[in-house]
Amino acid sequence: MTGHPVGAPARQIRWRATAGGRARRGGWHAYLFVGPSLFGVLAFLLLPMVIVAALSLFRWELLSAPEFAGLDNYRRLASDGRTWHSLWVTVAYVLLCIPLQTVLALALAILLNQRVKGVRLFRSLFVVPWMATPIVLGLIWNWIFDPRDGALNSALALVGVTGPDWLSDATWALPAVALVSVWQHTGYTMLFFLAGLQGIPQELHDAAATDGATPAQRFWRVTLPLLNPTMFFVTVTNMIGAVQVFDTVYAMTAGGPGGSTEVINFRIFETAFKQFDFGYASTLSMVLFLIILLVTLAQVRFFGKRTTYDLS
Repeated sequence: MTGHPVGAPARQIRWRATAGGRARRGGWHAYLFVGPSLFGVLAFLLLPMVIVAALSLFRWELLSAPEFAGLDNYRRLASDGRTWHSLWVTVAYVLLCIPLQTVLALALAILLNQRVKGVRLFRSLFVVPWMATPIVLGLIWNWIFDPRDGALNSALALVGVTGPDWLSDATWALPAVALVSVWQHTGYTMLFFLAGLQGIPQELHDAAATDGATPAQRFWRVTLPLLNPTMFFVTVTNMIGAVQVFDTVYAMTAGGPGGSTEVINFRIFETAFKQFDFGYASTLSMVLFLIILLVTLAQVRFFGKRTTYDLS
């Protein structure tokens, strides 16, 4: 009759207890690595959010003591036409940026996913604009868009076209700012699509081609569905970034002309640091946070049912 030696269960119990004890005693090492990041999240993300949420219930002009106002700032928001205009400008800016930026980035990723000589150099060049400072880029593009001496209107004049006064015309100012943002961020977005494309097994494309699928059919029925995880990440992060745009607008138009480029972040900046109404600026910040949260949740719900992460 065979079986475990006498005392084996006891040794196993002692071993498990010792291993568990070591794991518990050694767990503090993990907090040493997590600690700095956790501190950053608490100190620079969660704590400011709590402070802003609290300030939105006060009237505070920085030099005087905060005065509790309850929901007065939120009631004021309901009749603040300028803020609602800023929200609509922000929506228009997002609609101008995100679709064009996403399509261009995906097209570039497909082109740069080919095995041709020098492709790595082009991949690097397209990312360079993203690494530049938005303020510096704004100054450069101000010269490009200059109606008299700018490079853009000079180029249009060569073909007999008179360009508009881009940044002083309420019709063209917001599209011009959006164009700069698309130019700056398309290359960076392209990197994520490129990584997604390279993560799709070649066997799937080969099988579709064997079944007689055309390149267009392979793109719509194989490539694009399998890029949903990348599309989800890119759409969410780019949307959050576009809604919070400030630097480019500040450098190029300062919200003008006539408020045509006054996005919500610029409105918050002026309310806080020009009008010194920090309580109401905090209220606007909470509204912006709520908008970003709702849009993100809607995107999570949309992509959640259409995304697969298992390609095995």
